[in-house]
Amino acid sequence: MQVEGVTPNDFTLSTVLKSCACLTSLKLGKEVHGWILRNGVDADSVLENSILDMYVKCKELDSARILFDSMEEKSTVAWNVMIKGYVNDGDMESSMNLFQTLPFKDVGSWNTLIHGLMRNGRARTALELLYEKKLGPIFNEFTFSIVLCLAAALNLLDLGRQIHSRVIRFGSDTNEFIRTSLIDMYSKCGKVEIASSILGKIPVGCEMIPNYKMSPGELSRQTVSFSSLISGYVHVGDHESAFRTFRAMIYSQAMVNEYIVTSILSACASTGVLGLGLQVHAYIQKVGHKMDVPLRSSLVFMYAECGNLEDAKLIFEVEKSSCVGLWTSMISGLATNGRGREAIDLFECMLNEGVIPNEITFVSVLSACSHSGLLEEGGKYFKIMKEVYGIKPRIEHFTCMVDLYGRRGQLDEIKQFIYQNGISNLASVWKSFLFSCRLHRNVELGNWVREKLLKLIPDDPEPYVLSSNLCANDGRWEEAATIRSQMRKRGLRKLPGQSWIQLKNVVHTFIMGDDSHPKSSEIHAFLDDLIGLLKEIGYSPDAKLVMHDVEQEEGEKFVGFHSEKIAVAYGLMNTGSGMPVRVMKNLRICTDCHNFIKSASQHFGREIIVRDIHRFHHFRDGKCSCGDWW
Repeated sequence: MQVEGVTPNDFTLSTVLKSCACLTSLKLGKEVHGWILRNGVDADSVLENSILDMYVKCKELDSARILFDSMEEKSTVAWNVMIKGYVNDGDMESSMNLFQTLPFKDVGSWNTLIHGLMRNGRARTALELLYEKKLGPIFNEFTFSIVLCLAAALNLLDLGRQIHSRVIRFGSDTNEFIRTSLIDMYSKCGKVEIASSILGKIPVGCEMIPNYKMSPGELSRQTVSFSSLISGYVHVGDHESAFRTFRAMIYSQAMVNEYIVTSILSACASTGVLGLGLQVHAYIQKVGHKMDVPLRSSLVFMYAECGNLEDAKLIFEVEKSSCVGLWTSMISGLATNGRGREAIDLFECMLNEGVIPNEITFVSVLSACSHSGLLEEGGKYFKIMKEVYGIKPRIEHFTCMVDLYGRRGQLDEIKQFIYQNGISNLASVWKSFLFSCRLHRNVELGNWVREKLLKLIPDDPEPYVLSSNLCANDGRWEEAATIRSQMRKRGLRKLPGQSWIQLKNVVHTFIMGDDSHPKSSEIHAFLDDLIGLLKEIGYSPDAKLVMHDVEQEEGEKFVGFHSEKIAVAYGLMNTGSGMPVRVMKNLRICTDCHNFIKSASQHFGREIIVRDIHRFHHFRDGKCSCGDWW
């Protein structure tokens, strides 16, 4: 154009600068800006804003700010561009300071800052800013979506409902982005039945989405909405509904994106449903989803959390990655499965590769040390985390260290550690301390710890349960009964133990004393016979674990039908010889069940894998991967 002697006007220059911004071509953008200055172009506000936008999108914020400050008349557009530049750079202080000096704040200004605060982990500040705005007349559909996301992030159902009513009044309830935000908000706030109804064609209260016919094209258009719904189910722990929704999408040949896949893999990991996890992996390969690092991390985590370390390693080792999340998933998997030394070796390998650990990585490393009783190593990494990487310890780090001291029986050191680090206000560390007192049968110290805990969490049944168990294990039946009585007077109930096993895509759940399973009588008969057989090879039921003062024979009957024993028995009855048996439990496995399963693995020559609330136990040939250290 210049070769032909045609002088570009402001519109042409603005268009070229917009292209530079889209391509993030700072060099070319600077050349255009230089040409404007050399030729004395009298830039109007549109052209000035184009130059500013180019610098911002090319992340040249210092030059952008110099230009912004030199503008004689700054339009609202210029203010918003500069604010957004700081937001995108993560410099929220500069963006907020600039926002406060903005003479006229339009809806774009508010949206930019509130959205930016949320993206940068400052949802509470965003909420305060929102109330400062007082939800006035400057409100558009993007604002609705932002505020609904804010309500979801902070679990503010009342705020979400207020916005929903305003959405209806504005006639914006048919907007796909807002509907998706509503589904996400209600799901994250635990109201998944309302989220389902918003999704469309699904009445409030419906549980079985597959009962409702929807064409593949219609379902595909609602992929994002279904993604929010599945994510919501996983968020509130309703994994079975997440699985049903996922199967419905597959059945309808709907488009399933990577976000949905990672949500379902997370649900598989949480429940230990390896069978469905394998199906999801096969689906990923079938449809050709790109095996990027986030998806690999999800698969590694799923396999590890389901006790299948071999496949987790295969996916991890496909190619080297500098992504700390992938390394952390593998380290966490090794730790949870009792391979503490391997976890530490992998962590050292990660450091040698130049990958910088984050706070979650150190939780996994300290957990590995705790599960394997590696006190010296744990202390070393706790120190390195603070002094070398400048990571401030969180609750999880402190709890791992308390747990580690406790497993080694260093109860006095726990007390010293708690007060030295100023964490006496954290209930989780006292819970770990109380568990250690039970583990080492220190009743007096346990009672002292219980009183500390009850001041922090008076309505939590766990301190009562742990203390009652501690006293009962020591034969202090009256004291145990008194503690249980105190718990009942407060209207507190112990979380019932339950175990489950997946066979042929069906999850079978067992609770002690519940005979509702159709094969209950056969299972109990098999279990009775099995206990008799295992007694002959050295297994002895530990009636001391019964929390009531009963005779030895009666106590053996109590411990004989713990939920994990029933689930293991059902697995042995219904799986082929040589096949592993995989059982999940919602509480810590008791000592008697641990001994029983060790004996069963020896008698049948089978691997039995049990995941309790804390870790995996891989039983083989009469031994457990935890080394009886749990």
